[in-house]
Amino acid sequence: MNSLKQRRALYPGSFDPVTFGHIDLIDRARQIFDHVYVAVAVNNEKNHLFSVEERLKLLKQAVGNKKGVVVDTFDGLMVDYARSKKIGIIIRGLRATSDFDYEFQMALTNRLLADDIDTMFLMPSEKHFYLSSRLIKEIAQLGGDVSHFVPPFVKRALSEQLS
Repeated sequence: MNSLKQRRALYPGSFDPVTFGHIDLIDRARQIFDHVYVAVAVNNEKNHLFSVEERLKLLKQAVGNKKGVVVDTFDGLMVDYARSKKIGIIIRGLRATSDFDYEFQMALTNRLLADDIDTMFLMPSEKHFYLSSRLIKEIAQLGGDVSHFVPPFVKRALSEQLS
């Protein structure tokens, strides 16, 4: 078996909420790695619509039953979490050049913190290229239909949270 295939990858994020774009990247990562850890970052400095527990629950509903996917949370540096799980690759999604600047800085910083952990950038499919959790929350807050962007249970959770 290919040694790359045997490695574990970490796909961290806020997942506030999980979107079809996130799910697409998880599926792409599963084609490369045996184990993909999808971890909700705990960041109390950010104003999230959903609590960590709610985001974890929605993420588990979305991808928790997929072979090789582990859904978890982490607090602190993602490289410390990756090391604790013996993960050598961090997956980051790139949608546009505006993402690249931030993601490139983060990847270089992570490399300085942990030179044994690499970052792999993946692009979502064209139909999910423009999706962001922020945009979906805005659409939902304005009463728009988000059913093309998120699974039905996430749509329901958004409606409940915003009502």
